[in-house]
Amino acid sequence: MPIYEYRCEKCGSKFEVFVRSSDSEEELRCEHCGHTGVERVFSAFATGGESSTVGGGASSCGSSGFG
Repeated sequence: MPIYEYRCEKCGSKFEVFVRSSDSEEELRCEHCGHTGVERVFSAFATGGESSTVGGGASSCGSSGFG
């Protein structure tokens, strides 16, 4: 079941919904204010790859900088 992100046209809040193929977007309501005018937002997704650190991190290359 895919997860889609929606934004309310009235209050601007964003929320996620599990969508089945039989569900209709016309039935969706904002979780915050209940308004029926919502639009699907394209969002980035994470993959199961290795994470990296920005700005450097601890190194296992020997020198600790002490002594």
